[in-house]
Amino acid sequence: MDLLPISLFLLTFIIFSTTTLLLAQPQQQYQDQYEEFSEELLLKPLPDRKLLTHFHFHNQAPLHNHHSFSTHHHLFPKPISHLVKKFHIKEMELSFTQGRWNYERWGGFDPISSSNAKPPGVELWAIFDVPPLQVDASWKNLTHALSGLFCASINFLESSTSYSAPKWAFQSDLGSLRYGTLPREAVCTENLTPWLKLLPCRDKAGISTLMDRPSIYRSFYHSQRLHLRSSIAEDRLSSRIILEQTLTVVLQPDIQRAGMNYISETSLQPSWSLSSIFGRKINGRCVLAKSSNVYLQLERGLVTELENLLKDTAIFAANDTGSENFRRNIGFELSVNPSKVHKEVEKSSSILYEYPIKEYKDSEQFDLGLTWKHPLVWSSPHAPLYASRFLTGSGNERGAIAISLKSTESTQGFVAANNVKERCKLQVNILQMVPWYIKVYYHTLKLFVDEKPQAVIDFVERMRVSPSEDKVSPGLMELVLKFPCEAKSAVLNIDFDKGFLHIDEYPPDANQGFDIPSAIISFPEFHAGLQFSDNSLRKSPMLSKFQEKSRVLSYTEVLLVPLTTPDFSMPYNVITITCTIFALYFGSLLNVLRRRVGEEERLLKKKDTNKGLLLQVLAKLSAKLRGRSSESAQPQSPPPPSSFISPKLVLKVVLVAGVAVTWQYYSQ
Repeated sequence: MDLLPISLFLLTFIIFSTTTLLLAQPQQQYQDQYEEFSEELLLKPLPDRKLLTHFHFHNQAPLHNHHSFSTHHHLFPKPISHLVKKFHIKEMELSFTQGRWNYERWGGFDPISSSNAKPPGVELWAIFDVPPLQVDASWKNLTHALSGLFCASINFLESSTSYSAPKWAFQSDLGSLRYGTLPREAVCTENLTPWLKLLPCRDKAGISTLMDRPSIYRSFYHSQRLHLRSSIAEDRLSSRIILEQTLTVVLQPDIQRAGMNYISETSLQPSWSLSSIFGRKINGRCVLAKSSNVYLQLERGLVTELENLLKDTAIFAANDTGSENFRRNIGFELSVNPSKVHKEVEKSSSILYEYPIKEYKDSEQFDLGLTWKHPLVWSSPHAPLYASRFLTGSGNERGAIAISLKSTESTQGFVAANNVKERCKLQVNILQMVPWYIKVYYHTLKLFVDEKPQAVIDFVERMRVSPSEDKVSPGLMELVLKFPCEAKSAVLNIDFDKGFLHIDEYPPDANQGFDIPSAIISFPEFHAGLQFSDNSLRKSPMLSKFQEKSRVLSYTEVLLVPLTTPDFSMPYNVITITCTIFALYFGSLLNVLRRRVGEEERLLKKKDTNKGLLLQVLAKLSAKLRGRSSESAQPQSPPPPSSFISPKLVLKVVLVAGVAVTWQYYSQ
């Protein structure tokens, strides 16, 4: 009889569990169907004997329930999903960068330099899907959330003096964009570790295992970037969140690790391999990744030099210079044969070698290496104008900011490629943000074209100025300029005054100077992108991103402005001398007030009496020994005690009174 309730309970539990699993299975299949993760690595030799490594991780998930925080994700990081839903983020980008991208040597007319080359420190911009009055509140809350998530000082961007609202630089929704930078933010492993935790396999499996911390942080340039985009469709079922995580590193190949004789082969590019660069090899792919590929890119200038080398060699004279010949190229040798070779559609275009990691078993280690056989010299494609920025003037009172634009050797080629007529106009957009303590006089804007002064109104198409307000908002200047295509150089100059800060507003290293964030120079008429004829590359998130027509964009240097700095040791000196005077004053005053003169005299008389008795005994003893009478041996009586008011007491009182009068006089 006791077994019947137990049997009914077990039967009910089995039916309930089966029903729950059957109901949850469609939702799980729905989640798995739309959640995708891919990992990719791009390697590209640079002209100045360095190597560019670009890690790209793509993660997307459905956003079918926009207001629910209980949605469970299998691959997508839950903290990022919460950020999108709580702060209504439409698009966001956060970057941590150490070093500066060398546009002159590493190029500025390719997708990596336009989208992944970032200014030093921290850069954050976000577009919110909220009413205009709630944008600032959402921005402040977002900075605090990101600061805790990435162990950084992003919360300093919550102040209205640290961010602005540009309208033309990003071509986004007006009024809902906020942009801020922290040029002095240091980047270390505390920022990289939370970034890696957002990956499904972290750095335990797949391509991310190559991220050796010492190799990354001793590089010439590295930038970790997080780009978030949410698209909300009308049917809500097609809504999704797309997260892109990229890490761009410029390394110097270790010649000793690669086994290259540096003395005899100085004219060659340094040979390298994954194990010599990062000290590690790829042990299989991340099992949660839909695709895991490694690509080796040879840019256009290098491909042209290799083609010329093939034509000049008698062995390959009869061969075609198609993409198949690059498998057995005489200019270099690959340690691993690629599975596919892709070539751009255009003539003298770049070559791409593809290595799928899924073809390698877990027991096999992937270690791609490149050994150069012939010395090759080439240059990377540059932007239409090379931008730089510097300060003029001297002293701690006033100065000027100068932005220099110089045409590159390939400017005319870019103009011809964009089908522009001879008498054309080159559009340049400039975004310059300055702190509030840099008092910019926008009416002093001067323009020099080919070293000749020109009227600003003749070249400025549009101009938007937002003057700074003391301790409230920074200054912002946006310019849309149009220069003649045959112009060789242009310089913009604007004057400013240096403000004064309160002593509490100075940073700990105030004598180092104050930073002016990098200016953003963009060329809307020029687009950087790769064009491949193979449609299978569209499945690669990184290559499909590279094939999009992105605007050519570059950042200038961060300027260091010295301001008038007070002597921070002066408060210490004032406090020290003030405390000393107070100690002397109150110590002497309390000593005079609490001293009892009569009691001291009685103590002195008693002491003299005891001393006199001892002297009388000693005198009698010495008189008996010498045979003299005791009366003649008695000592003379001591002098009468001093009067109640002694000269020392009067001197102390006068001294204390003089100090008090002096202190009152100078304090008033």
